[in-house]
Amino acid sequence: MAFKSGFVNIIGKPNVGKSTLMNALVGDKLSIITAKAQTTRHRILGIVNTEDAQIIYSDTPGIIKPHYKLQESMMRFVKDAYEDADVLLLMVEPKMTLESIEDIVKPFENSKSHKILVINKIDKLADEDELIKTVDYWSKALEVPVIIPISALNKAHLDVLYEEIIKHIPEHPPFYPTDAFTDKPERFFISEIIREKILLHYKEEIPYSVDVVIDAFKEEENIIRISALIITNKKSHKPILIGKGGGMLKKVGTQARLDAEKFFGKKIFLEIYVKVKENWRDNDMMLRHLGYN
Repeated sequence: MAFKSGFVNIIGKPNVGKSTLMNALVGDKLSIITAKAQTTRHRILGIVNTEDAQIIYSDTPGIIKPHYKLQESMMRFVKDAYEDADVLLLMVEPKMTLESIEDIVKPFENSKSHKILVINKIDKLADEDELIKTVDYWSKALEVPVIIPISALNKAHLDVLYEEIIKHIPEHPPFYPTDAFTDKPERFFISEIIREKILLHYKEEIPYSVDVVIDAFKEEENIIRISALIITNKKSHKPILIGKGGGMLKKVGTQARLDAEKFFGKKIFLEIYVKVKENWRDNDMMLRHLGYN
């Protein structure tokens, strides 16, 4: 059997479970997951290698109408995902309608990739009849050759999804080394782990006004020493991020360190600071530095 290699890109609205699905397909936590919209900002590749194939899964930001340059960059990642996929997965959930994804329908149907509609969160449906009605609705609403209902959280029917994917991966040598599991450097994952904790512990606009820069990443035999900088676009956010007596920043740092130790399999020494960079979300130079352009 000839070797297969290709790109499987996951698109959809915020919070439909794209990151949960990719983590489940890859078998590792590469994308951070929270209940907040816009948790995923970058396009993240997860690489699965077998004896006969290399499948490169791609998680993308939830599709939104951009309001500033950061969001414009996020939507460019999605545009790229439409164009370079061998297999394109559009994720919806049972409560959604065609009208709720009207900005996605045309580019999805126009894609030359093999298209699959993935109905996620079927574990939330009441019974089999409701599932049948949901599949029937989407089969009439959208021009798509294959519809697969799944639960990414419970890993239900992922074997069915995989079998459909592998049928449409082209014969090609591997695009990445066969021991690679992602295209992102180690610094990226520690910054995302910290950003996940910010999303979990702060309310309103603060999680959307910040990003994380890794100033130093020094790996020693028994420990990794990391210095991280949280940047925020408003002076008023800095004391909130730090918290009374540094309590909030300490909580974020402790939880991020524990997760990082699980991810890297090594002790972590983590220092976190906060700095104000006004209007960084509309600053082309800052966005390039943060990997958005």
